[in-house]
Amino acid sequence: MSKNKIILVVFVVCLSLIMSAAVDCSNNGADEASTTEEPRTVIFTDSAGRQVEVPAEISRIVPSGPMAQIALFALAPDMLVGLSTEWDPAAEQYIDTEYYNLPVLGQFYGKGELNLEEIAKVDPQVIIDIGEAKSTIVEDMDAITEQLGIPAVHIEATTETMGEAYRMLGKLLGREEKAEALAGYCEGVYNRTKEIMKKIGDEGKVNLVYITGVEGLNVIAKGSFHAEILDLVSNNVAVVEDISSKGTGNPVDMEQLVLWNPDVIIFDPGSVYSSVAGDETWQKLTAIKKGKYYEVPMGPYNWMGFPPSVNRYMGMIWITQLLYPDKADYDLYQETAKYYELFYHCKLTEDQYKALVANSILKEQ
Repeated sequence: MSKNKIILVVFVVCLSLIMSAAVDCSNNGADEASTTEEPRTVIFTDSAGRQVEVPAEISRIVPSGPMAQIALFALAPDMLVGLSTEWDPAAEQYIDTEYYNLPVLGQFYGKGELNLEEIAKVDPQVIIDIGEAKSTIVEDMDAITEQLGIPAVHIEATTETMGEAYRMLGKLLGREEKAEALAGYCEGVYNRTKEIMKKIGDEGKVNLVYITGVEGLNVIAKGSFHAEILDLVSNNVAVVEDISSKGTGNPVDMEQLVLWNPDVIIFDPGSVYSSVAGDETWQKLTAIKKGKYYEVPMGPYNWMGFPPSVNRYMGMIWITQLLYPDKADYDLYQETAKYYELFYHCKLTEDQYKALVANSILKEQ
């Protein structure tokens, strides 16, 4: 064999070896990439102890009800692809149009009108339930997941534990920093409210009734779920035998209100606040005669609850300032502006603030 032919054979063999090595490297690289690629799903353990497979990166969520809607709007409004209930008209001036006009999908609890077809249209990655756990919470969340083919998670949240609820939500949605800000705020307001009431003591609590209904003949009874904040900051004299769990409260008559004769009356938005001053029947009550009656600020939500979610923290600031101004000592405008920016992403104007509290802190005596 000639020298040139030997060189050619050696060259071909070497080239084959190089190409083979390149293919192997390419395959090895692919294998390595596949092992280091970020997982598409992760396991999230919710408050009910359920291990739920959810997307590793979540960008589309829906709430299971109004309590979840309020809490989630504060943390991740851009992730919401639908609402459980439509916004109250009072919310329009505070909520960005893009969020105000989101489709309404219904709620799982309460009215039980979750619209499966509408949920399928908006294609959420996860359904989030926030609040106190029902006794059937595991079965309920599993049923939603099975019916829709969309993972549903439950996050336990009470007034006292909302901070931890936000931290869990932060991990689930990848919004830890924002969640920590909301958690710290909720815990700070709740702890300060307890400190204020510790200074007041049980003997110093104001005798109070919270009235609801278009005729003003329903009350939020002491010991009810909706009276949690009222019972914390006042002596709620609305003591009844059969306590209602509904936001509309317990029906009563004027004779009973006169017997209770509270020092202060709080009217629910939409109740009879505007008409009691000129009504002889209502003038039988000392609080009405002395002008010690107020209407809860409303917008986007009732500050005292209904639904009883994170709006209650604004309510705690308002009502302690109203009842115990020497102990609470808040700058209510600054506190309200801070809350609205943090929870509603709204730059509150002074005129908006004055309209909100026109029948409460700023009412004419």
